[in-house]
Parts: sequence; structure tokens; C-alpha cells
Amino acid sequence: MASSVNPTVRRRRLGQELRRLREQRGMTAEEVADRLLVSQSKISRLENGRRSISQRDVRDLCGVYEVDDQRIVDSLMQMAKESRQQGWWHAFGDIPYSVYIGLETDAASLRVYEPQVMPGLLQTPRYAEAVVAGALPEASAEDVEKRVKVRLRRQERIHDRKSPLRLWAVIDEAALRRTVGGRQIMRDQLEHLLELSRLPHVTVQVLPFAMGAHPGLNGQYAILEFPDAADSTVVYLEGVTSDLYLEKAGDVHSYSVMYEHLRAQALNVEQTREFVEDIAKEYTRG
Repeated sequence: MASSVNPTVRRRRLGQELRRLREQRGMTAEEVADRLLVSQSKISRLENGRRSISQRDVRDLCGVYEVDDQRIVDSLMQMAKESRQQGWWHAFGDIPYSVYIGLETDAASLRVYEPQVMPGLLQTPRYAEAVVAGALPEASAEDVEKRVKVRLRRQERIHDRKSPLRLWAVIDEAALRRTVGGRQIMRDQLEHLLELSRLPHVTVQVLPFAMGAHPGLNGQYAILEFPDAADSTVVYLEGVTSDLYLEKAGDVHSYSVMYEHLRAQALNVEQTREFVEDIAKEYTRG
């Protein structure tokens, strides 16, 4: 049964605490690995939150770091226990981007640039199905259905009355022009985009072709920020077979600056709505 505890976030926080303890002792990851007779890569994966960590691992690391305060040890052990629980997405089976879903589920705000398709959180069911089926031509109907269900479940963050996700989306004109699933699906999708863009916590801007070259030419990315100051901002880059998560301050700064340039070059909110409305009418006339 899925837990209300977010295991992805627990792993990240636990990894940050373990890194802090190691650095306080003035030890390198290689030195810790030698003491525990494990690989250096294991220590790195534990610290970056990409790998589940057992209570035994926590106990051994606390021993190496000479943590005397039992309350700290108990707290870290509890975090390790919670990090091995299942999030809601595990009910759907093996999801390749489950780490991202865990981060998005706990994020306070999300800034995303999409050059080819509508952002997943703003997609209609029929558009989402067409996108998934087109992107994964060898996927079974069952797998496509599962991915669409996960995408729709993720969208609940947008409509959460108590703590909605603050979403800022810059979308390239190509995503509006690409006829995914057919003209009626596109018409419905653009009307849906307009509707969501009027929510107070959702901002949508279109980057038109006329703008020419811009900082987003290298492709899609997302910037996730969290309500707890202890959780570092994450830049997410989606790949075909693997994803990349950047947390170093320099990397986050570079992508944040790039996003500010994208927002400045894109149409403003009102211009975007007029632009989307005009394209939606084109799909109707066709």
C-alpha cells in the first residue's frame, strides 16, 4: 500500500544529512568507502538520494562519523525506514521517471520549458495518450494507459486546494503547432491550456517562432523548488534512457538565469492567451 510519506524526499534529506556529517568529520567519500569496505559510488549514491538506504547503512555511517547523540542516530534511522516506503506512484508498477515524480509531488514550485509538447501537468487525457503513444511506438496499450493514468494523477497537484503547485510554463510555439492526435484533440488541448492559465498559481507564456534563437534551444528542462529550505533546488533534464538531476549551486544558477531570459523573450500572459486563442481557431477552421 502506498504511503503518504514521500520516500524520494526522505532519501534526499537523509543523504544531505549524511553528507553534512561526513564533511564535519573532514572525510572524503573514498575514505568512508574504505572504512566500510564498499564502493565509493555507493557512498555517493546514498548522499545524492538516488539509492535506497537501509537502517544498517545509517548505523554503520554514524559509527564512522562518531555520532554520539543517540537522538540524531534515531532520527536518521527513522528517515531511512521512511525512505524505503512506497509513494503513490508505486501502485502503477515500474515507472522509469519515479524519482522525478517523487520530487514533483513534494515541490512547492515548478518552472518548466517545453519546446515540443505541452507540459505534462497541463495535458488533457486524449492529448496525453497521443503523446505517449507517439513517443513510445513499441509500447503496449496497457503501458500507454498506465503512463497516462500516472500523468493525470500528477495533475492533482495543480488542483490541490490546500497546497497547489506553483507552476510557471514557457512553451515553444512548436508545441502549439504540432498536431498531436488530430485537430479536435489539439483544439480541446489549447482550450484546456487557456482554462488552466487563468488559475492564480499557473502562469503560461508562449515563445513564438519570430523570437528566433533563444537560451532554450538545447531542449526541455524543469526547475523544482521545495517548501523546506533544507531541500536544495533541483534542475531536471529528461533523457531517453536515463534522466539527469542537477543540484550544485552553480548548475542551478545557470539554468535559473537561462529561464529568466526565456521568460523575458516570451510573450507576456495576456499576449500568450490571445496567441493561443488564435491558433485554437485555426484548428477549428481546418
